Amino acid sequence: MIKMLRWGLTALLLTIAPLPAFAGPAEDAAAVLAKWSAAYTANNPDAIVANYWPDAILLGTVSPVVSTGTAALQKYFAAVRGSGNRNDIDEIHTIVIDDGAVLLTGFYTFTRMTDGKATPGPSRFTMLIVKRDGVWHIAHHHSSPRVLAK
Repeated sequence: MIKMLRWGLTALLLTIAPLPAFAGPAEDAAAVLAKWSAAYTANNPDAIVANYWPDAILLGTVSPVVSTGTAALQKYFAAVRGSGNRNDIDEIHTIVIDDGAVLLTGFYTFTRMTDGKATPGPSRFTMLIVKRDGVWHIAHHHSSPRVLAK
């Protein structure tokens, strides 16, 4: 009787106990985007660039050129340091290409400080987040001003 009670209690606990959560590619890619946004809002160019692969390509929101590689990304994001600028993710759409590549697209808002005034810059983005050797980073990032509905 006691054996059956123990077995029943064990079965009940296994049934109601929460299972560990395992992140999939979509969640891993979303975490990279969140980390990138937090680094931008912290005004930390080094932390921003750390989210990209060394051979990453960036079509920046306020850049007339394609920035390729770590040095170009550092140059592009240098102006963020100490700026008071921030980034807020507004909407994300996810396409899982496979276990090692995810495309994120959506809208975010840059709030840039201009002459001490916060100026919102609604923008749109596409990021290709790629896993290499078990690590997820941005391989391609396109960002441009968002056209708002009239």
